[in-house]
Amino acid sequence: MAEAAIPQPAGARKSRPVSAGWFAVGRAPSPRARLILGVLSFLLPLAIWSAVSYLPFLWHPLIEITDPGDVAYFEKGMRAPGDAFAAEVEAAKAGGQAPPQGVPANPVYLPAPHEVAVALWKAVFPAEGGGTSLLGAFWHSVQIIFWAFLISSAVGVPLGVLCGAYSSIGRLTEPFVEFFRYLPAPAFGALAVAVLGIYDGPKIAIVVIGTFFQQVLIIAATTRRVEYALLEAAQTLGARNLRLVRRVVVPAILPDLYNDQRILLGWAWTYLIVAELVGTSSGITFFITQQARYQHFENVYAAILILGVVGFGSDLLLARLGRWLFPWKATSA
Repeated sequence: MAEAAIPQPAGARKSRPVSAGWFAVGRAPSPRARLILGVLSFLLPLAIWSAVSYLPFLWHPLIEITDPGDVAYFEKGMRAPGDAFAAEVEAAKAGGQAPPQGVPANPVYLPAPHEVAVALWKAVFPAEGGGTSLLGAFWHSVQIIFWAFLISSAVGVPLGVLCGAYSSIGRLTEPFVEFFRYLPAPAFGALAVAVLGIYDGPKIAIVVIGTFFQQVLIIAATTRRVEYALLEAAQTLGARNLRLVRRVVVPAILPDLYNDQRILLGWAWTYLIVAELVGTSSGITFFITQQARYQHFENVYAAILILGVVGFGSDLLLARLGRWLFPWKATSA
C-alpha cells in the first residue's frame, strides 16, 4: 500500500542540496582539495615561468648571439635587442659580409628554471674544492637572525606582557614605542656601524630595532585579549599582581603568543636583508649582491629560493609544533 504524501505548507520552498564543491561559498574544501590547491599554488607560477623561458613566441625580446659573423662588437653568448640584431643582419648582407646568427632569448636577469635548479644543486652539493659559498653565506645569516631575535624577544616579550597586563605600564611605555616603530630601522645603519663596528653587530642591531618595538605592541595587544572573567576568578582565589600575571595571564596567552612570535620571526628575515646591506662582506645578501654584480642571476634565484624554502618550511614546522604544544587551541579554532 502506497504511503500517503505528507502535505507541504503553502508557500514552502523545496530545499536544495548544499553545494560541496571546491568553490562553494562559505564552505571550506575537503582535505584532499586543500592539498591539491596547495600544490597547484606552487605549480602554476612554475608553469608560467617555464612557459616564458622555453616558448619563444611568448616573450623572448632579445637575441643570444651564437655566431657574431663579421659584426665587430658582437660576441658569442652576448644578448642583443631584436631590432638591433635585425639591423646588423641587413647591414652585413648589404655589405657582402657574414651576417650574425642567434636564437631568441630572454634578458639575462630571467634564467630558465633548469639553470636555477642546477645552481641550487651546486650550492647544496658543491663539487670538492669548488662550488659557490651560498650555504656558508646562508648559515652566517641564520646566526644573525638567531641572536637578533633572541635579544629582541628576551626584552620585548616580558615588556609586552607587562604593558598588556598593567595599564599604567602600557601608558608609560607604548606612546614612545608607537613613535619609535615608525622610524625606519635602516636609518640607524650608519650609527650602528659607528658604535658597533663593521662586522655583525650593526646587522644584529638593525634586526633588533626592526622587530623589538613591533613585538612589544603586538604582545601587549595579545595580552589585553585575556578574558576578564578569568582574571576575576583568579583574583577571587587570591591571585594578585605578578603572581596573577605568571600563573593566569601568561598561560592564557601562550598559544597566541607563540603565533605572534612565528609572524615576527618572518619580519626578522625581512629586516635581515636590509641590515646586511650596511657595511657587509658576508651573509646571504652579500652573496646575492655579488652574484648579481657579475650577472650570475641563476645563483641569485637559487639564494632567494633557499630563503623561501627555509622560511616556509620552518614556519610549517613551527605551526605543527604549536598544534602539538597547544592542542586545545587547535581544536577550538
